[in-house]
Amino acid sequence: MRLFRRLKNPIFARLYTAQTTSLLGDALTWVGLALLARSLAPQDAAIVLSGGLTLRVTAFVLISPWSGTLADRFDRKQILVLTHLARMVVVGCLPFITTIWQLDALIFLLNAFNAIFTPTYKATIPLVTGKDDYPQAISLTSATGQLLGILGPGIAGSLAALLGTKQVFFLDAISFLIAGVLIATLPGEINNPQDFPESGTGSYWEDIKLGTRRLLGAAPLRYALGMQLVAAIAGAQILVNTVGYVEETLKLGTVEYGWVMAAFGCGATVAAITVGLLKTPTNLDRLILVGSGALLMTMAVLPANYAPLLPLMLLWTIAGMGDSLINVSTQTLIADCIETSVQGRVYGAHFAWSHLCWLFAYPLAGWHRQSFMYGGFIALFLLVMLQLWLFPNQVKRESVEEAVDS
Repeated sequence: MRLFRRLKNPIFARLYTAQTTSLLGDALTWVGLALLARSLAPQDAAIVLSGGLTLRVTAFVLISPWSGTLADRFDRKQILVLTHLARMVVVGCLPFITTIWQLDALIFLLNAFNAIFTPTYKATIPLVTGKDDYPQAISLTSATGQLLGILGPGIAGSLAALLGTKQVFFLDAISFLIAGVLIATLPGEINNPQDFPESGTGSYWEDIKLGTRRLLGAAPLRYALGMQLVAAIAGAQILVNTVGYVEETLKLGTVEYGWVMAAFGCGATVAAITVGLLKTPTNLDRLILVGSGALLMTMAVLPANYAPLLPLMLLWTIAGMGDSLINVSTQTLIADCIETSVQGRVYGAHFAWSHLCWLFAYPLAGWHRQSFMYGGFIALFLLVMLQLWLFPNQVKRESVEEAVDS
């Protein structure tokens, strides 16, 4: 398959294998955290986990802009290795905690290192694959992440039932160790080219501002970020309210809830693979994919309050497809529109701003509990307004890069 030919690049193949290993470890982490929260606070496990999700997003917003400056200043191989080892230590401590505040502290630490790792990894893909191959490499990575999002919790749950919660965390730590070793044994360094005037100059604060300025200064990226706000509002409805709708409105159980969420992941996986198989789409094509993804997510959420199980699974499959269209196309747009020397800072800024959208969307979804239609109408209103306001009309199929420079 055309998508897998990118694995012939030995550096990307090693990075991809390490990322896949650590993603499986992430699945172990969150299943283990759910079980651990239940053991520490049997009556308030949901509150503990919601607090953990809030800490997760907070760490992403606070840390990721700074991590982008690290990615542009230092050897990315060292950053990737150190963040894997740091997460290994954090999850290795989880079996020994006894209080909620210890759990919260470790969750924040774990996601702080995730916030350093993820933008660095995203910025490294175009660096090691080259201009012709990075769209397919990005799609392959995204598709694998979505597939593991479907399979990982089932694998983690089975291991937890077989071995126990503490052993799940130890296996998680081993996965991070393996991923770190895979990257550490790569030959040479993975450095950002230093022949651009904006590469690694000035203070860290100036570099952080540069990442946001370049992100918001490019018309296609402003539009893509606006569509991610739409996606966050629709996606938060799915993540927050689906379980209540399935169990309380449809009067079904956790098995059916798992099917519905697996449908979302299947749609996301299929869309990520499909985008990777497209033949040399232009940046205007990618902008259309981003807008189409936001529209799919919005249209899927709007009628969900009236859907029985099978139609709900179909709607969530469509929503998952929309989610991948936005995420894969946006990641590729950044690589297309931003020169290599500042990509780390821009990926870091995008990671922070996109997760800030979720900090707004989660409370909104909780406020309109089990009412997908309200969230869908808000997402639709924003979609129309942002489409009219932000879509870069000056972008032409032949040369979107010139529009960015203007």
